[in-house]
Amino acid sequence: MSLLAYHWSTRHPVDRDISLSRPMKEFRDNAEQQHFAAQQKAALQHAHTHSTGFFITQDSSFGNLILPVIPRLEPHS
Repeated sequence: MSLLAYHWSTRHPVDRDISLSRPMKEFRDNAEQQHFAAQQKAALQHAHTHSTGFFITQDSSFGNLILPVIPRLEPHS
């Protein structure tokens, strides 16, 4: 670190703290995504084990981890 950069960082500690917190935010976001994926997988496995219905994983604006679906049946000819 140059003397000028060091001098600037000691006068602007907020900017220095923000740059140090970015990797932590990325780590937290990644951990949150992995936790969400694990919850989604567990919910899907539970639904398939305890129900005769069909379910898919899909992002939902209501916070649902899995959604029930109606199977598409082909008409008999």
